[in-house]
Amino acid sequence: MQKISVLLFLVWVCFLFYAGIALFTSGFLLTRLELTNHSSCQEPPGPGPLPWRSRGEPGACWMASRFSRVVLVLIDALRFDFAQPQRSHVPEEPSVSLPFLGKFGSLQRILEIQPHHARLYQSKADPPTTTMQRLKALTTGSLPTFIDAGSNFASYAIVEDNLIKQLVSTGRRVVFMGDDTWKDLFPGAFSQAFFFPSFNVRDLHTVDNGILEHLYPTMDSGEWDVLIAHFLGVDHCGHKHGPHHPEMAKKLSQMDQVIQGVVERLKNDTLLVVIGDHGMTKSGDHGGDSELEISAALFLYSPTALFLRAPPEEPEVVPQISLVPTLALLLGLPIPFGNIGEVMAELFSEVEDSQPHSSALAQASALYLNAQQVFRYLHTYSAAAQDLQVKELHRLHNLFSKASADYQRLLQSPQGAEAALQTVITELQQFLRGVRAMCIESWAQFSLVRMAGGAAVLAAACFLCLLISQWATFPGFYFRPLLLVPMAWGLGLAGIVVCAGLATTGLKLDPVVLGAMAAMGSVLHFLWKAWAAWGSKRPLAALLPIPGPVLILLLIRFAAFFSDSFVVAEARATRFLLGTLILLLVAQLHWEGKLLPPKLLTIPRLGFSAPAGPPRHKGTHALGLGLGLLLCIRLAGLFHRCPEETPACHSSPWLSPLASMVGGRAKNLWYGACVGALVTLLAAVRFWLRRYGNLKSPEPSVLFVRWGLPLMVLGTAAYWALASGADEAPPRLRALVAGASVVLPRAVVGLAASGLLLLLWRPVTVLAKATMGAPRTRTVLTPFLGPPTSQADLDYVVPQIYRHMQEEIRGRLGRTKFQGPLTVAAYQLGSVYSAAMVTALTLLAFPLLLLHTERISLVFLLLFLQSFLLLHLLAAGIPVTAPGPFTVPWQAVSAWALMATQTFYSTGHQPVFPAIHWHAAFVGFPEGHGSSTWLPALLVGANTFASHLLFAVGCPLLLLWPFLCESQGSQKRRQPPGNEAEARVRPEEEEEPLMEMRLRDAPHHFNVALLQLSLKYLFVLGIQILACALAASILRRHLMVWKVFAPKFIFEAMGFIVSSVGLFLGLALVMRVDGAVSSWFQQLVLAQQRTGEQSSLAYTGAGSSARKAQPHLLPPCSQELLTSGTLLFYN
Repeated sequence: MQKISVLLFLVWVCFLFYAGIALFTSGFLLTRLELTNHSSCQEPPGPGPLPWRSRGEPGACWMASRFSRVVLVLIDALRFDFAQPQRSHVPEEPSVSLPFLGKFGSLQRILEIQPHHARLYQSKADPPTTTMQRLKALTTGSLPTFIDAGSNFASYAIVEDNLIKQLVSTGRRVVFMGDDTWKDLFPGAFSQAFFFPSFNVRDLHTVDNGILEHLYPTMDSGEWDVLIAHFLGVDHCGHKHGPHHPEMAKKLSQMDQVIQGVVERLKNDTLLVVIGDHGMTKSGDHGGDSELEISAALFLYSPTALFLRAPPEEPEVVPQISLVPTLALLLGLPIPFGNIGEVMAELFSEVEDSQPHSSALAQASALYLNAQQVFRYLHTYSAAAQDLQVKELHRLHNLFSKASADYQRLLQSPQGAEAALQTVITELQQFLRGVRAMCIESWAQFSLVRMAGGAAVLAAACFLCLLISQWATFPGFYFRPLLLVPMAWGLGLAGIVVCAGLATTGLKLDPVVLGAMAAMGSVLHFLWKAWAAWGSKRPLAALLPIPGPVLILLLIRFAAFFSDSFVVAEARATRFLLGTLILLLVAQLHWEGKLLPPKLLTIPRLGFSAPAGPPRHKGTHALGLGLGLLLCIRLAGLFHRCPEETPACHSSPWLSPLASMVGGRAKNLWYGACVGALVTLLAAVRFWLRRYGNLKSPEPSVLFVRWGLPLMVLGTAAYWALASGADEAPPRLRALVAGASVVLPRAVVGLAASGLLLLLWRPVTVLAKATMGAPRTRTVLTPFLGPPTSQADLDYVVPQIYRHMQEEIRGRLGRTKFQGPLTVAAYQLGSVYSAAMVTALTLLAFPLLLLHTERISLVFLLLFLQSFLLLHLLAAGIPVTAPGPFTVPWQAVSAWALMATQTFYSTGHQPVFPAIHWHAAFVGFPEGHGSSTWLPALLVGANTFASHLLFAVGCPLLLLWPFLCESQGSQKRRQPPGNEAEARVRPEEEEEPLMEMRLRDAPHHFNVALLQLSLKYLFVLGIQILACALAASILRRHLMVWKVFAPKFIFEAMGFIVSSVGLFLGLALVMRVDGAVSSWFQQLVLAQQRTGEQSSLAYTGAGSSARKAQPHLLPPCSQELLTSGTLLFYN
């Protein structure tokens, strides 16, 4: 298999996952663009003069105010039937007795006694029916979705135009009491506020009692213009007990008494609004779009007459967002810029005027103002975004133009045109309702078909990774013919759909749908063709390669994503699963006889295979690795950030920046510890490269490691010093500190980029030396007592015979020349792949570390140490086979993926938007980014998904490390019994193994192993994203869907994309090194051919430094060298 085939196949597999994620996202996550434009009294909502009776009165803006004050009582989860009046019982009908029915007696009495002063509506909320999204709708008049794409992502603060902002800008005094969610939505907007924690849904009374303590005294004081009271008891009672519990009856009765007390204190210029933000299901949950969830109560009351007619028998159904333009015009405020709600026209009737024409004209004026504002918003939004239907926009534009022209003609002759007036009102209402329907279709609808299709594509991609990871190792399986035809089928299917869509509808088709169809068509045809041509010939057991224990762990992790409690506590659960898997690995070593020699068990246990061969590590060594890993996991767990849903938990204080510390001595000690972690990390990398001999190479990348990395450490330490003490700098030095805070991070990133470019340019870190004469080595053929008794003995004896024969031939050739052959000694070839990977990871780690707070450097040090220990523990159980096939077991891949997740949490992250480290966007850019958005997004994304990137790039180390550790397990040839003393006194007979050069001996198996490893890693990650998609889809009406499941899906999707890109980069780097090694061999051949002399090549691995290494004969990893007459030496 060629390298390009591996990369193309992985690109196709990643495309399958991307298509599934995009299709599911387009059906699940409701998105829209958030505009920051604002309405004002100085700017009319549209062209032309203001409507009739909108000017010339005191306090008039777009329309004269009708009320001076408003009391807004928001009862969370007040479903409509909770407040619906009960009809008198008819004897023939069976009586219905439910705890929540008939508890609002005061509302029913007011509606009966004062029918022109009060009105009850059935308010329809738009999904998602969560409190935060509903509060946005009740103040902006728009349709908030889960993702509001705007300029402010750092908090939940509403940046769109809203009623609270309009009230504050006109000098109104706004007093709030209740749910502390308002504090995040409108920071600093209230003249007086009494916030109470809202998270504990088991607490039914704390918030409500706190409001009652301040509500009536505040009303009596008169120091307010708008009073908002947000009660939570009904909502919490629903979550705790459900609506049918007797506690619900008590809570509703309490709310009825609250309304009665408020009504008794109202003055004539005050309007009372009682509203529920959403309803609840029969189980007390909300968040979805069922009838019970979107049905809420809306009650309006004024001591003065408010309505011209008596209420209808059945309450009118109005959209919830209609309250926003209605309140704005009643209070004499501009309608918020982004409102798409329709005014409740009957509230604008002329009650004092008995003429029906005057009331209808007043209603038409309010509707026309509303229509002008909505038309202006549509024009602005459609110019900034492209997610509204063009044909529908054109139709609505024509409808508004006609209604506006009819209204202007009506103003010129207002008398005696009742029919024309009703026509105008009807046209304006059709326009407003058409706009809302179009926006709902675009912004606030789940698409179950897309969600199911996306999940199906993800499942197919996971199934493909599972099967091909097993099939790839079998001989006779070729990817190129199986890949090209399915891709052609997929593209052909997408083309047919495009042509059919254009021919039938002429509309522009969604590229997400086209991509998903192409992906599904290609994967289905691939699986069918692969199964028909090859897979059906194999037993079914051979196609399910995951061993039992790892499969159980994956299934547990898959199922746990359906629990909001697990998602919230995933940081602790991941550490537990990782520790369990490590203990399982240690137990596997024991079962395979590698932990407690000389006992060697060959019977497979729990689905693990027991490879033949002697143990490469002592038992204490493997136990030490396992204990060290558990200790690192425990230490990394000290750096944790508690989720919002666990108030009893306390986040680690070590996640905060040093600048937040008060004590100077403690800050200095912590700064020293952070710099010490940097120096330790640098020293560890340099020691590792020196240990394997790769630090002796004169290549530019190695020189950069020797001199560039210390400069990066120095720049990072200097930046931390400035950032932690910038506020304490003397005034005359602040400009210098500010400049250095810009230059230092950019310099570190520039150095890292330069080092990576040098590594890609010259990735082979080899030290070559040419000497005259025969190599200083002797190959000793160790005798065996009797014939070989095992495959291991054959694998050992046959190469010795081959080497002995080569040495004899070389000796004869060497005696034919006076000076002997030209010997080229090449050092560090045995670790050439790992050296490039470790160097690249180190260069990536420093810029990523710079985006975190200072004390996270300790976590990065633990990350490298933990990875080192895990790789060594995994290498202890992975046999080094020659000439192949090479494979990485599932337990190694699963542990690697779990470690990436564990590091994500240990660096202070959580899969929720408030936990994003927004400060990373300003590292190196303290003054901001101007109009640029991609650069801060890149910086914040690199901070958030740093662990995903590092572990994905380093994933090939799982394949390389066992070969690298070969130098530790068999540095001496096996001696027959009684020869141990002789071996100790003959150090020149030491033999260093081939290490990573074994991979070059079998390039096909090498490429297949890389593909198999990548597919296994993508499968483990794909299972996680599939579980999150299914959980979000099935639990889309769960209480925590928008707070837990949807953010988890988004973070998993972004993490998968980052991981897949990092995995591709890691594989590309390994293949770049492999290609460079081939070019290096070819250059030696060309040099020998130019000189025309006989030469030999020797290389050294890692058992000794380049100064002490002894060259030995290389195996035929480059046959062209042998055929050209060049002698190959290895060690």
